[in-house]
Amino acid sequence: MIAGSRRTGTTVAGGPPAVVLGLDTITGLQTARILAARGVPVIGVTNSLEHYACRTRACTRVLEADLRSEDVVDVLLRLGPELGDRAALFPCTDLAVLQISRHRDRLAPWYHVALPEHAIVDMLMDKVGFLRHAQEHGLPIPGTVIIDSRDDAERAARSLTYPVALKPPLKSAVWQSHTSAKAFPVSDGRELLEVYDRVASWSDRFIAQEWVDGGVDALYSCNAYFGAGSRPLVTFVARKLRQWPPHTGTSSLGEECRNDEVLRETLRLFAGLDYRGLAYVEMKQDARTGRHLIIEPNIGRPTGRSAIAEAGGVELLYTAYCDMVGRPLPAARHQRYVGAKWIDDRRDVQSALYFVRRGQLGPGDWWRSVRGPKWHAVVSRSDPQPFVHDLLQAGRRGVGMLLARGRRTWATRRRATGRVRRPGPGPGSLPGPDGPREGARTVPVPLSPTTSTAEHAGAARPARRER
Repeated sequence: MIAGSRRTGTTVAGGPPAVVLGLDTITGLQTARILAARGVPVIGVTNSLEHYACRTRACTRVLEADLRSEDVVDVLLRLGPELGDRAALFPCTDLAVLQISRHRDRLAPWYHVALPEHAIVDMLMDKVGFLRHAQEHGLPIPGTVIIDSRDDAERAARSLTYPVALKPPLKSAVWQSHTSAKAFPVSDGRELLEVYDRVASWSDRFIAQEWVDGGVDALYSCNAYFGAGSRPLVTFVARKLRQWPPHTGTSSLGEECRNDEVLRETLRLFAGLDYRGLAYVEMKQDARTGRHLIIEPNIGRPTGRSAIAEAGGVELLYTAYCDMVGRPLPAARHQRYVGAKWIDDRRDVQSALYFVRRGQLGPGDWWRSVRGPKWHAVVSRSDPQPFVHDLLQAGRRGVGMLLARGRRTWATRRRATGRVRRPGPGPGSLPGPDGPREGARTVPVPLSPTTSTAEHAGAARPARRER
């Protein structure tokens, strides 16, 4: 048995297994559950066996590996000879996609990989590469500037139309070690330079992209799976309703919808690339012009909200599995617009409360927003342990944050009190550089907040172990 693994005791019908890379994400947990429900044996690979998603019953086995490095490739190579059939690989993070793409030839004896050639993977995953591709092929994108240096940032600060979003070409391991944010909103040129100076060491290159006017419900997406020859085997269009954090976070509530322009642009983007595999395009409708503009593609993996397809009766992930292992494709591959929704319950409660407190969401509006057939990102009556442990872990984090805030407040007040109570000059002493000045006062400077860490992903652990 591979070190850093555990068996769950789950039994399944059989057939070629699926290996889910990134079980410690909402995307990975959903993927494991969906495939296991179709009788597919599922093996999960996680950064940390302590993550709440690793409590799932969907996996027959869970392995621990650093998904951000070649460590995950080494674990897969050791696992390969133990598999009875070639397994279908389902990477669920961008960095896992890159590792699988780079080492696909080494993995080929034991695994099916559904990806285009590596140059296409690199281009689509790198925001700079995709920007140039979009400009060359006339794809609709917002005004965007590439920033490689402080001089570039200063030129961008003068030329862009605000507001803009500043983000890296790829959320690298270094970026994720500092923040879980995908981008930072910037309201003017001065703020652009301030944010750039703060995050410049987190990435070698940045993208400054003009903000597309419109609410979160103007963000549309198309999930798809393409077979050989870029043939679309399944597509599903949806849109966001809420997200957490509220303005630049990830989706907490979404619904399926019909948007033929988003579907057409998705098919046009991938048609000329000899693309194969899972694909996703997010677009936003500009409230001023009505145009739909591409915000970003995601490739080679499921997305957080992709399980809305299964809620709507469309077999997105099982289609991908069947195409990879050579099984007949399922019949349920066409969107029927039944009003399906997707919800990440805990985070959507946080998002809803944010808007309720500001008078932007009433109880009736909230109830209508969550009604209808839906897929729950973490909650599951047949697999309850992940949600229970998500609540427990979130509670511990919350208590830790409150204690840390209390310690900072106490330390700040203590320093301020110490300054105010400094002994005055003795009798007959003269004012000087070491004595108190008349009218002087001390103002405590608040400490900077700590940077956030990834909400949906477990921290990588260099040492693998067995539970």
